[in-house]
Amino acid sequence: MKWLDEAVSAGHATTAAHPARIAVIDSIRADRTGPVPVRLLQLSRADDAFVRREVMDLLSSAGGRRPWPEAAEAALARLTDPDEEVRRRAAYLVVHAGSRDVALRALGELTEPVVRTALADWLRGAVAHLQDDPLASVRFLARLETLSVAPPQQWPPLDRALLADAREAASHLDGVGWRWGRVLYGLGRERHVYALAVRLLGDPATRDIGAGLAREACHDWRAAPVELLPLLVRHCERGISPAMAKALTTASISEAAMHIHGALVAAVPFTQYPKARRPSGSPTPSYDSTTAAAVLQAKPVDIGRLHHAPEIFGALLDAGPLTFRQAAQLYNLTFERPGRMQAVCAPLWLRHAGPTALPRILALMTPHLGDYVMGEYYSEGLARMGRHAMPALPSVTALIDRRTRIPVNDSTRDGETMLDERLLAAAIDARRAILADTAS
Repeated sequence: MKWLDEAVSAGHATTAAHPARIAVIDSIRADRTGPVPVRLLQLSRADDAFVRREVMDLLSSAGGRRPWPEAAEAALARLTDPDEEVRRRAAYLVVHAGSRDVALRALGELTEPVVRTALADWLRGAVAHLQDDPLASVRFLARLETLSVAPPQQWPPLDRALLADAREAASHLDGVGWRWGRVLYGLGRERHVYALAVRLLGDPATRDIGAGLAREACHDWRAAPVELLPLLVRHCERGISPAMAKALTTASISEAAMHIHGALVAAVPFTQYPKARRPSGSPTPSYDSTTAAAVLQAKPVDIGRLHHAPEIFGALLDAGPLTFRQAAQLYNLTFERPGRMQAVCAPLWLRHAGPTALPRILALMTPHLGDYVMGEYYSEGLARMGRHAMPALPSVTALIDRRTRIPVNDSTRDGETMLDERLLAAAIDARRAILADTAS
């Protein structure tokens, strides 16, 4: 097992996609009683804290969510480890490799705040009964779990208790603000989030908690940046804390907030979120009917994508009707699969087939307006259709009128917020184009 010892001590065993990590994970999953997991369990008692941390990570990664009594037992022994990070990782492993009862028993027997907080955090709803725990961070987590499923009549006393414990809880619990914000979002309590942010930001002792709550609100609610950006600026002092800087950066993603409050934030030293732009690419070539026909002639009838499709088919439609073969190509581009090409070609098919095709075209387009990968293209397609897209206006308006962010998938919460902003901007442009064309 020399190779394993070296891989763990060098950090290779926890490096994503490293051959050593793949070998370790595969060995554990193949046989939990084999030489690799047995050696890892022995290494959990190594003298080097770095090795112990790595082992806790490996056992957690390879174990999945299935019970693993031997790993849970090794983790239990590390809950009193002299290294704080080892204790945190061990707490995760105890909860996920052992039973809930074992983890709860450890939580009740131990007194060290870091490990008790970590256990309570990973136990989630199983700690809801610990609202009178002597440790503020555990009480806070217990009350958040209770609040998340509580009926409205129980909210006020829970709100007061959470507010009373927030400052002390933050000494052992990271992310008090965003955790609180997520629960309030789940309950649909938008206005309460703003009122709570006012209170937390107004007290220097809880200002960073308020900044975390405000940032989470900007991730969850479209109106939050407009509501909270002035408040964040007002409470910026000579030295802006990292939590406040992050909240300001997130709030700056909102086009509406920056349009309204841009002058207000101009003098505040923080990094605005970069506004992503689509690459302009090479200049669009010009086509006439002859060159456009030549391009299509060289493509198969069942073509799946076509660069510069609007210019190519546009030139042909300007000159007259499409040939049967060209129409078949446009049909395949429009109706075979959803995506950017469909969104680009749908207005062209409407030009070719006429108003009778409109219901089918809109039925293709409107379901994808909120898709974070291709929704912008569908909104742009509706914009190009102008007044013909009037029947889609309710769908466009519904997307614009959402109070919450559209669920999307990106590597960061700020990135997800930016994707929603882009979908919103595209929908606003589409509505403007449809209404302008209708009025002309």
